Amino acid sequence: MKGNEFKTMTDVELETKLKDLKNELFGLRFRHASGQLENPVSIRTCKRNIARVNTELRARKGKA
Repeated sequence: MKGNEFKTMTDVELETKLKDLKNELFGLRFRHASGQLENPVSIRTCKRNIARVNTELRARKGKA
């Protein structure tokens, strides 16, 4: 997802998305460790999406 897509989400949606992304990252790491992950770039993409969500959440808390 792009950063612009996160800006249109509500705080509750962002928290839910963050939880989903962390679960996805756990699954990706597990598959990578067991040798079943076909695309290791997906780990990096997931980490970046987590960082984007965290950045947006912190920016909103700073404005409030």
